[in-house]
Amino acid sequence: MRKSGPPKGLIAYLVLELLEEKPRYGYEILKEIREISGGHWEPSYGSVYPILYKFEEKGWAERLEREDEPDRKYFELTDAGASELEERRESSTEKARDFADVILGFFHVYAAFSTDERFEIPEKEGEWQFNETFSRWVVEQVVRHHEHYFDTEFERLDSTPDEFYERHGIDIDE
Repeated sequence: MRKSGPPKGLIAYLVLELLEEKPRYGYEILKEIREISGGHWEPSYGSVYPILYKFEEKGWAERLEREDEPDRKYFELTDAGASELEERRESSTEKARDFADVILGFFHVYAAFSTDERFEIPEKEGEWQFNETFSRWVVEQVVRHHEHYFDTEFERLDSTPDEFYERHGIDIDE
């Protein structure tokens, strides 16, 4: 179970991946992450710039001076940064459960706002709602994204969570 927010190290990992593509400045990295998330998430300046400065301090990135844009702080991945990226790619395999916990956790809260009598959130015309119709829209978007990214037609699974975990060798208590 995750305590809060995105999986630990996610932003730093994304910054390394984006710097591998080409030198970038902080605002450009923020916008690229927003695009990767389909416009649903953008980390704050207060998280990206300290990461860039930390990478510079550790020798994983170096600042570039550009005559055409002297006011922007561009950063480029170093060889040490490329090595760090390879290590993080390996350790990212352990993050899948954290991602699933965040996605499922927030959906459970959304569904609770929709169905639990303790929450009395009024519906406003022209705004998102906490109800079955909007819940179905969220699920529909997840299915559409699944089909798009995996180039397959979505099929429902008959497994219970326990059966799914057992089939894939997942420790439920982790």
